Amino acid sequence: MSSVSTVLQSPTTLLLSLAGILICHKIVAVYQSIKGLNFHPGRFHFLSPAMVLSNFVLPKIRWIAAGRNHLHVEKYTEFERQGCSIYRTTSIWPRVQSVLVVADAGAIKEITSSRVRFPKPIELYGSLAFFGRNIVVSEGDEWKKYRKISAPAFSERNNKLVWDETVEIMEELFRDVWGYKESVTVDNALDITFQLALFVIGAAGFGKRMSWQDSKAPAPGHKLKFQDALHRVAVDILVKLAVPKWAIGLTERTRQAQLSFDELEKYMLEMIHERREGSSAERHDLFSNLVESNDLDAGPNVLKESELVANIFIFLIAGHETTANTLCFTLAFLALYQEEQEKLYNDVSSALPDGRRPGYEDRTKLNRFLAAIYETMRIITPVTNIPKCTAEDTTLTATNGQGEKVVIPVPKGTKIAVNAAGLHHNPQYWENPSEYKPDRFLGDYNRDAFLPFSGGARSCMGRKFSESEGVAALAMLVSRYKITVKEEPQFAHETFEQRRERVLNSRAGITVTPIRVPLVFTRRN
Repeated sequence: MSSVSTVLQSPTTLLLSLAGILICHKIVAVYQSIKGLNFHPGRFHFLSPAMVLSNFVLPKIRWIAAGRNHLHVEKYTEFERQGCSIYRTTSIWPRVQSVLVVADAGAIKEITSSRVRFPKPIELYGSLAFFGRNIVVSEGDEWKKYRKISAPAFSERNNKLVWDETVEIMEELFRDVWGYKESVTVDNALDITFQLALFVIGAAGFGKRMSWQDSKAPAPGHKLKFQDALHRVAVDILVKLAVPKWAIGLTERTRQAQLSFDELEKYMLEMIHERREGSSAERHDLFSNLVESNDLDAGPNVLKESELVANIFIFLIAGHETTANTLCFTLAFLALYQEEQEKLYNDVSSALPDGRRPGYEDRTKLNRFLAAIYETMRIITPVTNIPKCTAEDTTLTATNGQGEKVVIPVPKGTKIAVNAAGLHHNPQYWENPSEYKPDRFLGDYNRDAFLPFSGGARSCMGRKFSESEGVAALAMLVSRYKITVKEEPQFAHETFEQRRERVLNSRAGITVTPIRVPLVFTRRN
């Protein structure tokens, strides 16, 4: 009997021993990790906040998971709790790792300005190489090559084209879709801004005009229209990111996602050949500019077709979602804050007293519109986390709750999360940071504390593209229509704070995405 008991106990004893060894190993690893950061204050999670499960699926569970979209939700509250503008988060699974989360303007400027000391951890971006190597998934000399070819494509001529196309597309919306009605109700304004951004990218990005009522058939040799392929890719990008290659053909949904990517790639390759072999007519769309810039470079920087396709895709898809979501959130803010909307109306009425369409030359008279967009991006930061790592032993300087400077040792290989949402709500730089006050951006403000387009050499090259589109679209809308939140019986007794929370509710996507923004557009006299 005793021998049987011994045999039964042996596996249990072995498992307990292995578990004990594993736990001891983890404890030692955690101690060494936080010791390397001089025991800087922070918090612990069992699951890494970088994991999809922790950041996109699970709610916040103390000690277990940071929670869905946690950096956007928390903003600066965790920094206040930890008493410093930089805090540490240490996770155990899948491996022990400490990350420094940063919302200090000085430290962030140092991080984004020194690409050698604080490189981008490109291994985190490998899944974005849908069509090949591109500027987002590269670093070092490879990144310099892509930057050299791409930068000239974002020209002043392209910005003007963006503006002109946006104005025309908005006019078509008013005329062909809304029919100049006295009042138009939309259940979700994202449906409008998503299509708008798509059409602007089609025209100013690819040189292909689209229509709100397009009924054309697919081009010969294609299963999808260009417009539909671009639209589906924008919608299905998360499917493409989440589903491994071996599983992409298992369901109708994933097969359709793959089809849209295949069709868009085919269109882009055809367009490269068309630009090179077609007429010499001057074109200013982004795609043509990029092809021309590449063809003029006879040196080692010249890109292969796959690299041209990959880079133009990254620019356009990233810009599309950011612009569509930001414009939708801005409409929500203006509907909630009527006094701010009226300031915009007065400005555009003063700039265009004859009621004409806004021209690109009028943009400097419409600075308040850009301020309204900036304030939206400050409060609802499109990309909350900009990951970096350290290439050498270094230090960072933070500010504690008493306003004192704290020097933090940062060993080589440390992961860093530049928390733009925390930075944008740091009361050291922004008075009453949760309030919507576009006037902040009409005077002096700390530009190092505003990071919606990243910073340093890797800042977004499409910034002017996005800003031109946003200001032109807002100017057209506000000059013609008054924007209000749709009244719904089930929300009749909500407070302003409850209404704001509901209308600005969001989910995590490639960028922070509005869930439902129900608005009414009423024609102005």
